[in-house]
Amino acid sequence: MWLKVFLFSLIIFIELTSAHLLPGIYCGEENCYDILNVTRNSLKNEISKNYRHLARIYHPDMRETGDEEIFKKIANAYEILKDEEARKDYDYMLDHPEAYYQNYYRYYRRKGPKVDIRLVIFSTISVISFVQYFVKRSRYKEAVDYFVSVKKYRNKALEIIASDKSLQDILKEGKRSKLSKTEIKELQEKQIRQVIEENMDIKGAYEKPNIFDILWIQIIILPYTLAKYIAWNVTWIYNFTILRKPYGDEEKLYLIRKHLGMGKHQFNAIEEETISEYLRRELWKKDKFKVWKKDQEEEMKAKMAESNRYKSYRRYMKNNKSRITFDD
Repeated sequence: MWLKVFLFSLIIFIELTSAHLLPGIYCGEENCYDILNVTRNSLKNEISKNYRHLARIYHPDMRETGDEEIFKKIANAYEILKDEEARKDYDYMLDHPEAYYQNYYRYYRRKGPKVDIRLVIFSTISVISFVQYFVKRSRYKEAVDYFVSVKKYRNKALEIIASDKSLQDILKEGKRSKLSKTEIKELQEKQIRQVIEENMDIKGAYEKPNIFDILWIQIIILPYTLAKYIAWNVTWIYNFTILRKPYGDEEKLYLIRKHLGMGKHQFNAIEEETISEYLRRELWKKDKFKVWKKDQEEEMKAKMAESNRYKSYRRYMKNNKSRITFDD
């Protein structure tokens, strides 16, 4: 009777003490400390000493006592226990067997490739900078291609070429060199494109890419940008808040852009006539901007009221009290 109770208690004890040993990680279902005949309180030099002793016995080159499988277990246990961080993670697993997924995570986190975070940041910024420049360059090329294809701008470019002696000399030189008609046409197209690029002031999202807009350059000049921003704000407060100086055109346009809630590139894309109208209406003044905005909203409502599509929508909403759904 007592023997059965003892055996049952022993089985329960073994199950409880081995429950924290997870298969597939560290030393599997064996205890790394037991493999090296050490305890959790053993120092690093004692662990190294026991490893060397056991390695000499079970090394595969030893004829009588060599055992490759046991040697691999010993080497694996030593690799875990000699490293402070790995040993710390292993001890955590022994103390927290209930943290099943966390123990697997802590193990495989250390097994993953070690990458310098500085290299990751450098690569990420470089990729973003390259994509930035490529997208801006593509948009600018798209805008130039459009202007080259428009008859009005082509004719204007041809007029400039006809009045420019250096460009005419290039064409004459091409004809003297006995270029084919196709080659002369390509040369002329190249000149048209060059004239349009030099004379067209493309702004907004399709403007010519500037190296200072690239992320890498912005990071490099960040201290200068911050200093410039602080100086600009201090100057603004001193000139227009303390001294009460009148606004110049640049300051007026800044306030108008701020009231409109537009970015710099977006605002620069607005036509000159519209900008002049904003200045004429003195929209940099908050009260006049509010009146103008209200008038714009009323005008938009009036246009929508005259729209047949909007009228159909209003009739629908009047005749159908429920909201529009996909079933309608």
